[in-house]
Formats: sequence, C-alpha cells, structure tokens
Amino acid sequence: MSFKRADKVADLIKAELSEILLRQINDPQVKGITVTNVKVTDDLRQARVFFVRMGENVCSEETIKGLHRAVGFLRRELGKRLQLRYVPEIKFMFDESFEYGDRIDRLLVEIKKDV
Repeated sequence: MSFKRADKVADLIKAELSEILLRQINDPQVKGITVTNVKVTDDLRQARVFFVRMGENVCSEETIKGLHRAVGFLRRELGKRLQLRYVPEIKFMFDESFEYGDRIDRLLVEIKKDV
C-alpha cells in the first residue's frame, strides 16, 4: 500500500501542531484544542486542520478568533520543526464528526432504555 507525500506531511503537521498547541500556546481561548485531522493539498501549499475543543459540541467565535490570531506563530513553529520548502497555509475547521458521533451515542442509549 503506497501513501502520497501529502498524507505523510499531514500526519507530521498533525503531530507537531498538537504538540505546539499543548505546550507553547498560552491563549485561554485556544487552550484545550485537540487536532483531530489534517488534510494537505497535493502541492503541499494548503492544510485544513480539523479540531475540537474537549467538552464542547460547538465551536465558539472566541475560539475561532484565537486560532486565527495564532496562525502566524503556528506556521513559524512548523517551519522550524518540519523540513519543508514551504510551510502550508493553515485553515482551521471545526470537526463536526464528534458532535455527530455523540448524537449517535445518545440515540443508542435511548433505544437501549426503550428495549
């Protein structure tokens, strides 16, 4: 099974961003963010970073603003850690799959109660 380079870079970005967000970001609006997935374009120029905030099923406007303020710092840190010619532009997107999974879990519990 072969992997595209973009997939390998996405995995590296996910690991490094998770580390940076955990250890180096002090903004309370960004604390508690978990990177769930990263999709990188084939030309490695853009990265969509999917995230959730633990304990929340929706994304607040403050969290989005905090992430947008931190993008420059995050790209600079990624540039130091990854050996890439270009550091991809980062676009943060709230991962709604966790909310969907939580809804399915609640429905299954409800069905189990009825049986």
